[in-house]
Amino acid sequence: MFCDYVKIYVKAGDGGNGAVSFRREKYVPAGGPDGGDGGRGGDVIIVADPRLSTLIDYHYHRHYRAERGGHGRGKNQHGKKGEDLVLRVPVGTVVRDVGGSFCVDLIKPGQEVIVARGGRGGRGNARFVTPQQRTPRFAERGDPGEERWIELELKLIADVGLVGFPNAGKSSLLRKISAAHPKVAPYPFTTLEPCLGLVRVDEERSFVVADIPGLIEGAHQGVGLGHRFLRHIERTRVLVHVVDTAATEGRDPRSDVRAVNKELELYNPELLKRPMVLAANKMDLPGASRNLRLLQEEFSEYQIYPISALTGAGVTELVKGLARILEELGEQEVVQETEVHRVVRERTDLGFQIFEEGEGVYRVSGKVVERLVRRLDLNNPDALRYFHLKIRKIGLEEALRQKGIRPGDVVKINDVELEWSD
Repeated sequence: MFCDYVKIYVKAGDGGNGAVSFRREKYVPAGGPDGGDGGRGGDVIIVADPRLSTLIDYHYHRHYRAERGGHGRGKNQHGKKGEDLVLRVPVGTVVRDVGGSFCVDLIKPGQEVIVARGGRGGRGNARFVTPQQRTPRFAERGDPGEERWIELELKLIADVGLVGFPNAGKSSLLRKISAAHPKVAPYPFTTLEPCLGLVRVDEERSFVVADIPGLIEGAHQGVGLGHRFLRHIERTRVLVHVVDTAATEGRDPRSDVRAVNKELELYNPELLKRPMVLAANKMDLPGASRNLRLLQEEFSEYQIYPISALTGAGVTELVKGLARILEELGEQEVVQETEVHRVVRERTDLGFQIFEEGEGVYRVSGKVVERLVRRLDLNNPDALRYFHLKIRKIGLEEALRQKGIRPGDVVKINDVELEWSD
């Protein structure tokens, strides 16, 4: 089964919690706090692996979680870092966040992207010792790891792409010029998935050919197999339009060329700017010679190769012609149509906002404040004292007073409700 599009859920590891511990050792009076920090959660990383050719593994398993960080312990022992989760995909896979925060195209073997970062570990109580607070009895919780739904979209990478109407002979041609064995049968849409084949010109030259399932009018809108497989044409450097020159399906070969070119243009106008040749197939059948002359008259801008994928006539000339075109193009980078955004960690927002949700009720939002509440156990007197010190330092207390807060009013941060008291 060929699979070229999936949507999966990824969750990075949560950070480990910091430890509350005090050094207790014989002959060492007042040993002091020695709680270690929690370990960082593991990241979720996607890597391009040239050994893979499909996304089928992700079709059956949709949820992935990295390991959480270990908790801190006494004697200043920090928790271990969670193991990163590495997901391997074929080269040519587009990784896109469903929320639109990033889009990365993995077009080189070994290229990788971190799609979810592990949460930072909480600090142990040894980190909070100050001249005023010699024995802190609190520690931080670890941050949760990032989680998101992402799309994986595979676009095959090949030198040459075979396009054309169903039953034009694309699969037969691929079988003739390579060791690939796509299904061949006397009915339309025999090919239901793209197929790659390696064509060897001589001892030093070879190239990869992709057999794209047949296109029909309206393919750019999803008609037939539609744009499900049109995406794979975007990676090819040269297009070969395989034409049923004998008109065995009752269609005019010239109208076939016009219709397929129109679909390519409607899907992506850049496709028609790439080198294209016409493979006038089925020349061994009656009526093909007359239609070949009509093709040569109307499409003189294209190099036309009369061939028979069944008998092999003219196939060698076609292969050598494609090799010459690829040599003229030179060693170019893989054709890349997808806009690439680097995944950059957002800068911490040091500000906060205050909203009045009703009389005597204030909602406070802001990354620093929300993270502070999430990390601390505010039922712990020492942790609550530290929290008051921090919000005073960032100016939140003064801002609430300017808003007119009074004793007894409620301050909401995340899902925590605090009663204001002077």
